[in-house]
Amino acid sequence: MKVNVSQQQLAHGLSIVSRAVSPRSTLPVLANILLTTDEGRVRLSATNLELGISCWIGAQIIEDGDGLTVPARTFTDLINTLPSDTVTLNVNSKTQTLNVRCGQNNTDIKGIDAQEFPPMPVADIEDGIDLNVSDMKEIIRQVVFAASTEDARPVLQGVSVTMAENILTLAATDGFRISVRKAALSNPVRKPASIIIPARALAELARIAADGEEIIHMILPPGRGQVIFHMKNTELVSQLIDGNFPDYKAILPKSFRTTVILSTAAFLKACKQAEIIAREGTNTIRLNIQPKTDGPGSVEISAQSEETGTSDIALDAAIEGEGLVIAFNVRYLREVLEVITTPSVSLQVNTSNSPGMITPTDTTEFLHVVMPMHLG
Repeated sequence: MKVNVSQQQLAHGLSIVSRAVSPRSTLPVLANILLTTDEGRVRLSATNLELGISCWIGAQIIEDGDGLTVPARTFTDLINTLPSDTVTLNVNSKTQTLNVRCGQNNTDIKGIDAQEFPPMPVADIEDGIDLNVSDMKEIIRQVVFAASTEDARPVLQGVSVTMAENILTLAATDGFRISVRKAALSNPVRKPASIIIPARALAELARIAADGEEIIHMILPPGRGQVIFHMKNTELVSQLIDGNFPDYKAILPKSFRTTVILSTAAFLKACKQAEIIAREGTNTIRLNIQPKTDGPGSVEISAQSEETGTSDIALDAAIEGEGLVIAFNVRYLREVLEVITTPSVSLQVNTSNSPGMITPTDTTEFLHVVMPMHLG
């Protein structure tokens, strides 16, 4: 195999697939990137057996032939140091060596036979569900942060994805908060489906999906326990998580005694300021919700740390219902406010020891429920 490729395109492709390289594995080939030709383009692939990413880049195919796997870090670091010029890649099958030439640079990298690389599944796009890239990136961003990072309950490290008729619903929870996002599908699904996708895989999908009006084809190969996301120049395959996702709908509050409307930007800024003090202690902030009959009410946000000091911030707010003092983990509030794009946000609460709900004011498609902290 011998090809000419652009250094910039090759570096970009390697930056995409290298996120799936296994840093620690008993299989040496999993630390490598597979380099092959595919219908007039160069295909780069990497996998850690749970997540696999492939990227296709335009190339001049001088000679088709056997591919090769080469150490990801060595290959990526080398390409990143080359000048912005044409790179010639030449695989010697007999010595399992990749020769890299660019300008005055000439490097040989020892590799491992492509036959030892785990086979990547082939996507049948006709059976796929079409998702709009720009919508999907926002949907993922509003959900994945609420998934657990603990290994104790693998099912909570995933995102529940359900599809019924023309509605797509994503939900994630770590036991202390729940994020739920709904969206309309452009085409109804043939049959309902409910799966759990690792949050990390969806985060990678949002990262590698190009901006624009591109379509993501989501494919569920029968009996494989996998999901494939296919795009024009990239493809991501992930193992699904086995297990039963918590029945989060049963936990969602049905009604509220108090509704507070705040400026999203002001609320976020106040949380960031309070977090400077709160993070030195238990990460707890108190919200003192004070309605007024003769004008806008106020929300006083306070944080206290024995070592650092105290912080008090007052925000104007439109308040319906009773006054209340409630405490939250400030990081949880900050993280949800960072993914809300509307100018104002609604905080709905019942009592100081029951969950609060945060939603954008102009849509019912996104909701976030967060458990309160103990009022010390």
